[in-house]
Amino acid sequence: MVEDEQKAAGTAGPVVLHVLPVGGGIVAFSQLPGAGGDYRGDLEHLSSWRPAMVISLVSHVEMLEAGAKTLGQDVQDKGTRWVHMPIKRGEAPNATVEEAWPKVSTQVRKALLGGGRVMLHSRDGKGRSGMMALRLMIEAGEAPDEAEARLHSVQRGAFLESWQRNWSLKAEREPVPFVRHARSG
Repeated sequence: MVEDEQKAAGTAGPVVLHVLPVGGGIVAFSQLPGAGGDYRGDLEHLSSWRPAMVISLVSHVEMLEAGAKTLGQDVQDKGTRWVHMPIKRGEAPNATVEEAWPKVSTQVRKALLGGGRVMLHSRDGKGRSGMMALRLMIEAGEAPDEAEARLHSVQRGAFLESWQRNWSLKAEREPVPFVRHARSG
């Protein structure tokens, strides 16, 4: 039923990953697996990318509507850490997300520093995902204006509402870590 409604509405199609190098690793953001009508196919596509962590920014209702009610368990069954940080569509992160974010952000930045891959997704892969991607980019040491320009160059539809942009820009910019690479020869 969900797949038929999505196909009729013209939203069916494979999930697209928008990727950005961040903090030594890669951050990708996309729409919610299943939002385009093929939950299993989307899940396989995402797992083939081999993320170290997947952060879901959708509500339980949105996961049910997309046919992704078992997303958390399915992601973990593929050997990937899953973090659920539900942010209601059209709303700023609530107190629970605000409180959890510093710990999650630290874990994400450690994974990125080691060359890891982190996946963010929201219903459409734009607003909430873009908001979190921008916040991570700044926290990883990027200048806010440069981070925002890079975000828009990768996902042109990720224009943030003013409140989303403001939440992202509240990030405390960390110093860029110095990493010495082994010399060959």
